Amino acid sequence: MTNITFRPSQTEILAYTGGTLGISAVPGAGKTFTLSALAAEIISRGDLDPEQEVLVVTLVNSAVDNFSARIGEFIAERGLLPRVGYRVRTLHGLAHDIVREKPGMVGLEDRFQIIDEREAGFIRREAVSAWLAAHPHDLDDFLDPSLDDSKRDWVRRQQLPKLLEGLALAFVRSSKDRRLTPDALRAHLDRQPAPLPLAEMGWQIYADYQRALAYRGAVDFDDLIRLALDLLERDQEFLERLRYRWPYVLEDEAQDSSKLQEDILRLLAGEKGNWVRVGDPNQAIFETFTTADPRYLRDFIAREADFPRELPESGRSQPGIIALANRLIDWVMEEHPDAEARGALAPPHIRPAPEGDPQPNPPDDPAGIRLIGSKFSPEAELQAVADSLSRWLPDHPDQTVAVLVPRNTRGMEIIEALKERGLDYVEFLSSTTSTRAAAGALGNLVNYLADPQSPTKLATAYKVWRRDWREGEDEQKSRYGRVSKLLRKCRRVEDFVSPQDPARDWLSGLRESESEQILLELESFREVVKRWQGTTLLPIDQMVLTLAQDLFTDAADLALAHKLALLLRQVSEAHRDWRLPDLTGELAVIARNERRFIGFSSDDAGFKPENYRGKVVVTTMHKAKGLEWDRVYLMSVNNYSFPSGQPNDSYISEKWFVRDGLNLEAEALAQLEAATQRGEYEWYAEGQATLAARLDYVKERLRLFYVGLTRARREIVVTWNTGRRGDATQALPFAALQGWWDGRE
Repeated sequence: MTNITFRPSQTEILAYTGGTLGISAVPGAGKTFTLSALAAEIISRGDLDPEQEVLVVTLVNSAVDNFSARIGEFIAERGLLPRVGYRVRTLHGLAHDIVREKPGMVGLEDRFQIIDEREAGFIRREAVSAWLAAHPHDLDDFLDPSLDDSKRDWVRRQQLPKLLEGLALAFVRSSKDRRLTPDALRAHLDRQPAPLPLAEMGWQIYADYQRALAYRGAVDFDDLIRLALDLLERDQEFLERLRYRWPYVLEDEAQDSSKLQEDILRLLAGEKGNWVRVGDPNQAIFETFTTADPRYLRDFIAREADFPRELPESGRSQPGIIALANRLIDWVMEEHPDAEARGALAPPHIRPAPEGDPQPNPPDDPAGIRLIGSKFSPEAELQAVADSLSRWLPDHPDQTVAVLVPRNTRGMEIIEALKERGLDYVEFLSSTTSTRAAAGALGNLVNYLADPQSPTKLATAYKVWRRDWREGEDEQKSRYGRVSKLLRKCRRVEDFVSPQDPARDWLSGLRESESEQILLELESFREVVKRWQGTTLLPIDQMVLTLAQDLFTDAADLALAHKLALLLRQVSEAHRDWRLPDLTGELAVIARNERRFIGFSSDDAGFKPENYRGKVVVTTMHKAKGLEWDRVYLMSVNNYSFPSGQPNDSYISEKWFVRDGLNLEAEALAQLEAATQRGEYEWYAEGQATLAARLDYVKERLRLFYVGLTRARREIVVTWNTGRRGDATQALPFAALQGWWDGRE
């Protein structure tokens, strides 16, 4: 790394040799770069035995690829072997690695199934529907008493199911974060001196959900983490083996760590172990949706770290934008009207990159900062932003620009306004299914080759080969559909693929009944199938890569196939007795959960704003974390999307049809806490959890505003609207920043 210039703060971190190191990093400080350099530094020192690795744990799959590439580059510069001496995993990938080694120790079959979020959501919906059918009036006491009978019936049918699905997700996840099985929770509830109706409801849904998982022989992602921790606690010899394998644990995005994640990594590091945690508590924006909490990192840095450090310099933004972000920190800490919200943001402040830095800040340009306090209706705000982009884009074809919205629905609305003006845009709102489809296509082919006598699987393989047929002409669609039906009726597949006797050729028997086009299509497919069957003689990784060449032309799909091939080779080496049917099952697991375990997805892992110069990227502020653009628009910064705990603020989790403004999800979790608390007994008081949830939401939205501001390099435009009912006001932190900026000399 002789040609790389490190900042003083980075050099200090690279001097780390062992112990606990806690790092606070500002936006754009290069924490991935620094942590990757540290991993390479540890590896190159020669302190690791041949079978040891530096373990890097990060939050999302996009970072897995980024870390792996960065560390590999640093290592290659030193003349060391690539992909040796380190392992990069998400927490779920790490838990998967741990549990897969000894599934029987935690009550799982050797080839247990892991369901993905979509299937888990389906099971929860089924459990919620069953509970509502069995208890149609149990929640009536929580409904607004002013509702008339017809409105109340409509709420039961249309509103409660969606509300309870969110509640069930939070309740199940929180129960598992507490490591509570349904039986253990039932025992706690049975000891309560007074009823806890929301916890009782949560328990019944949780119990039904777990029964459905058990019926499938499956676990979900939260189970995987819980079981990994159980295994580490039960098997000391196994834990010691892992500690030896991973003598250094480097944790990225630690501000989003949960209690279970912290417990797992603390066990792996061991007492007085080598544990490096880096993150930015000011960018903790996922706790509303998960069991994460930035206080774990803050407490670690303040109380546990042998070496607390900062990465305060950033070359991302121009000085004016840095000043805005730092002013937001100061205003929150010193002037926020709710004193309890003042801990939402904290130092370090952002410092510009030092002179001579290889990533200098863009030049100071006060005109690039536009905090627009004008009162827009929702529609007028859309038009104002779209008009602004119409004027800006022609003069800046080589720059990047993004519109960041609080929620997906607002993003779709701005996209419609961009379409009306003929502006190029990139939708980055919700994940696409392209990579999951690619993994599934390969899985279906291998599934057929593992059972080549199955006509149903043969027909499925044909559909994979002709998977774009739905986009063709009607005549083509009809032909492909007919071929698929015929293949499904082929009783002896070998009589189609490789007939031993011309008289037994299944295809010959169709010549009088089917058209020439159908027969030609079947002939073409037969040649393809013969080629596929020849791949079964190859090792599994070469087999997958060969099949991929037949299926894909897109670079993202081919890259995914390469990752699948590498993973399957690792599995086959670890389980030398497994044959193709066993590996097919493993491929199915990987395909269903590829975004968790593989770390590759063309919709987010490979998203690079610089690839879309001259186009408008539309995304949410949450998805924008970790990205940057030359010009950024922040929309809908009002007191609904960014409340501050004031009397006229409203909160998305508090539904209009629930009495007293209660947040039922928060109240259910409070009843769960009351049922399972230890020590001196304190009874649950209705409404307190709702107020606490408001405060947590206020703090999370302050951090989200900070994240939005710090995505901008050169220019930032902030607007607000009056909301659907016309009564929303400008968000308080936005107004405070506008007043401060306008008042500067």
